[in-house]
Amino acid sequence: MSHPAIKFGTDGWRAVIADDFTFANVRAAAEAIASYVHAKEDPARGLCIAYDTRFGSKAFARACAEVAAATGIPVMLAQSVTPTPALSFGVRERGAAGGIMITSSHNPPQWNGVKYKAWYGGSGKPSIMAEIESQLGKPAIRPAIPAPITEVDFLPTYLKAIKSFADLDLIARSGMKFCTDSMYGAGGTILSDIFSSLGVDHIAIRTNPDPLFPGINPEPIEPHIRALGEAVVANHCHAGLCTDGDADRIGATDEHGNFVDPHKIYSVLLSWVLRRKGWPGAVTRAFNTTKMLDRIAAQHGRQLIEHGIGFKFVCDYMLEREIVMGGEESGGIGFQRHLPERDGLLNSLLLANVMAEEGKTLGQLVADLQSEYGEHQYGRIDLHIPDEQKNSVNVRAQALQPGDSIFAGMPVLRTETLDGVKFYLDNPEAKSKPNAAETWLLLRSSGTEPLLRIYTESCSKESVAKLLESARAFALAG
Repeated sequence: MSHPAIKFGTDGWRAVIADDFTFANVRAAAEAIASYVHAKEDPARGLCIAYDTRFGSKAFARACAEVAAATGIPVMLAQSVTPTPALSFGVRERGAAGGIMITSSHNPPQWNGVKYKAWYGGSGKPSIMAEIESQLGKPAIRPAIPAPITEVDFLPTYLKAIKSFADLDLIARSGMKFCTDSMYGAGGTILSDIFSSLGVDHIAIRTNPDPLFPGINPEPIEPHIRALGEAVVANHCHAGLCTDGDADRIGATDEHGNFVDPHKIYSVLLSWVLRRKGWPGAVTRAFNTTKMLDRIAAQHGRQLIEHGIGFKFVCDYMLEREIVMGGEESGGIGFQRHLPERDGLLNSLLLANVMAEEGKTLGQLVADLQSEYGEHQYGRIDLHIPDEQKNSVNVRAQALQPGDSIFAGMPVLRTETLDGVKFYLDNPEAKSKPNAAETWLLLRSSGTEPLLRIYTESCSKESVAKLLESARAFALAG
């Protein structure tokens, strides 16, 4: 028996509050998770449950805890707002059977969600999510006496882990000034408190929890990150560090207030890790992520693995083999030696660490990479179009052949279809640039909503703008 309102995607189930995201449906989702734990894990190990700053999150978390406890699973319930990576860390560190996080991450304020974290401290693999979904609508067992619900604080051990992972003394001695931005989400005052304890010069914005996320979606990209850029410039900071609604993703701005996209953040961190740390392992990246990473990995003799879009693919590789870093276009970057999980707070500390060690602002670090590995510029647009039109774009895109020059007059060199349709293009501008980035354009339809995402990377901002416009026209022509 399925449940029409609940669909567990790659990272759990999300829905609009009071529409499909109701107490009844949240309890049904929790019951399916509890049934899964009874069937496939050791229920005696318990579930960890935490929540973000969204409307109703604390009450929804308590409802999940009551359902799980009623089936005989002991629950460790967060006593206050908790970042997703802190919950994931708590699951692994406490040896729990799994974890439930009430969050809708970077979605608009009217959304909330239920994420499932597996025993290893990362997102449930597709096989786990499918198993949970298959349990929907089937009543779980009910022993005579429910298991206990214990309120716990997941933060102290998690904070100890991220503080020992980064070189805080180096940051403290650097003389650098930072601006931190929690976007009213679960990051709260965590970075600010760490910097204060070290005596690091900084300012903090949007640290107060606010379920309305006034004027923004808590997603660390343009335009939502603009307040951070303005604060950086006004307060003469060397960089701005930003986390999303549940603090598992990172965004940043340079000292001039310019948005530094996640591709550049990942590139800065990877280059530093391979040069300064020499940690072993291959590098992974999603299909829609910068190819500068390929050049950095090759320079250091590391294998680069390209995979589908979504952090679950990174997590899968981290569970199977040695991976130094993995990441995706949306700001989710993870280190196997920490957790098979995205962590925006850790990555913020590491970015400050790189700046301190190199004695450079974030803008200088990005400029250094652009000159060493060739200029890589990136752009993305989201088109909300009906499913019928979205499907027509896919059909027309797949019909394009090498030699066709449908996008900004650039001939198609080859096509890849790992996750969406990606065209490598013959960009005349690249011939006049040293070490020019490969030009590519990706069309990818959302599997769950009437949405087409268009991504492109090229060797100049001008050709990125031209390609996005041309791809938009192609998509809307059908």
